[in-house]
Amino acid sequence: MEKVNLSQPPYVLKEHPLNELRPLRVIVKYLRNVNLIIYKKNTAIGGTWLENKYLGIRCDIPAYNYQFSWNLNLEWSEFYVTGPEILTYFQDTVKKHGLEKYVRLRHKVVGTVWNDEEGTWFVDVYNEATGEVFQDRGEFLINASGFLNNWKWPDIPGLNSFGGQLAHTADWKDDISLKGKTVAMIGNEAKQVVNFIRSPTWITPSFAQTYAGPGGTNFQYNPDKFLKYCKALEEEICARFDLVLKDSDSQAQAKALLAEYMKRVSPGIGYLEAMNETNVRVVLDPIDSVVKEGIRLKTGKTILIDVLICATGFDLSWKPRFPIHGRNGINLQDQFEVRPVGYLGISVPNMPNYLVYFGLNSPLAHGSVLPSFEHITMYMIRMIHKPSKQAISDFVEHADAFFPRTVWSTECRSWFKGVYALHPGSRVYWVYMMNEPRYEDYNWKTINRNKFAYLGNGFSLREVENKDITWFLDEPEAGYKSVIY
Repeated sequence: MEKVNLSQPPYVLKEHPLNELRPLRVIVKYLRNVNLIIYKKNTAIGGTWLENKYLGIRCDIPAYNYQFSWNLNLEWSEFYVTGPEILTYFQDTVKKHGLEKYVRLRHKVVGTVWNDEEGTWFVDVYNEATGEVFQDRGEFLINASGFLNNWKWPDIPGLNSFGGQLAHTADWKDDISLKGKTVAMIGNEAKQVVNFIRSPTWITPSFAQTYAGPGGTNFQYNPDKFLKYCKALEEEICARFDLVLKDSDSQAQAKALLAEYMKRVSPGIGYLEAMNETNVRVVLDPIDSVVKEGIRLKTGKTILIDVLICATGFDLSWKPRFPIHGRNGINLQDQFEVRPVGYLGISVPNMPNYLVYFGLNSPLAHGSVLPSFEHITMYMIRMIHKPSKQAISDFVEHADAFFPRTVWSTECRSWFKGVYALHPGSRVYWVYMMNEPRYEDYNWKTINRNKFAYLGNGFSLREVENKDITWFLDEPEAGYKSVIY
């Protein structure tokens, strides 16, 4: 008979029934016993569309694809809608569903520490209103701060020596006046605009510019027609993944566009027209430095300007903006210093119960991010856990083996380079992959050395068999309903 360890406290039965869910402090509708709290550094709801408000800002995804499937807007005014209209949509969504009570505005997370014994994250939060730092705690920590959220000034020699007005599109000030001034990059009512272009981009023809808008009769009275229209737009996006595969027929036709430049196709409404205005000049010569009077080119010529607007410059290192100390005190900022690695874009090694939206190898170039947000959320609800280090290593190996067959591995300048950002496969393939957690990734043995060999060639069977590739728009809440209950 095994001896009893007298040094341990006696075992005490827990007073709860079988299958009772432990109250958690995380995320809402399809999880019971959840205490959700969201810390936002900004003064209002809106995220990207609150911070980015420069002149003429639009989304390059069709409006009817850029919305939540569970909160459809039938009154978008344009095919490619403006930033202010998108901001209104998100703020109205929060009000409609009563989500304000979960949000703490002007609260910035400044540091987090994982306690292995308690299975708890301790989070230090700075309250901008009071100037105080307090500590919160929760079983799960979800980072939804975004990838292109940490803007910075571009690395141009002499930038700080500029004597005029300096601005960044990601930190646009409403009081900037461009009238009667010479502006570098972008402008409205300016005396002259000088647009410095490092590499070309592809501009599509304008089409389907306006809808009937509020009060119109586009889709209110025909839900079936509306769904069919949304699915058609989504299918157009999902069916284009083979454009990035080097040896595909579609890529051969688009080689000049994708293989050489690797840029996102831009609707560019009004952009080409603006380039032909008499007060607009396009400069393709590389920039040498910024001087007090303006911009000096590699040719030695100096272009005099009054306002310099930087439409580029973001921290693309993947390192979180605040220290995240996981198991054994490991700081995620240090862990990502050499090469960032993760699992399916939602979790990373040494960080138990830490999940992230659009982390490493996510579908960032695969169409609208909002449907992807929904699938990530459903996945998180199904599986809030840490994957094994071997699972992470195998997934990274699979991604590394896949990307050489895409145009993202060619010689070009793009933040898509390095293959940390993008998912190794099509969007439809990604949705299938996220449909059910791979529980076997949490300690298992396989015949094949690489457990991600099942991922195959980057396409789902649904695409190969020419089946409906926008099925996820048919019943928006189906995935949530099947999660637990």
